[in-house]
Amino acid sequence: MDVTVARIYLTEGEHLQQALVRRLHDEEGVRGVTVFRGISGFGQSRRIHGSGLLDIALDLPVVVEFFDEPQTVDRILHDLADLVPEGHVLTFAARLR
Repeated sequence: MDVTVARIYLTEGEHLQQALVRRLHDEEGVRGVTVFRGISGFGQSRRIHGSGLLDIALDLPVVVEFFDEPQTVDRILHDLADLVPEGHVLTFAARLR
């Protein structure tokens, strides 16, 4: 079965992860979701987010990944435009085996 995988890149400080996972589960009913927490990273702002010993508040990178049929992922990403910042989504085709 061909699917589309979508990766949404966020930081913990954006406080979107829980709302996004809940929405993908409860409202969108996608086939699967996984959340990855990074130990370091940076994006368009060029600000490095990391987990050093001196960090008081963690603002680590977070990737929310989900997959489903291509037309379903397209619809969901359109529906999530109000929640996900522009330029934070990567999609690619995959095959379930």
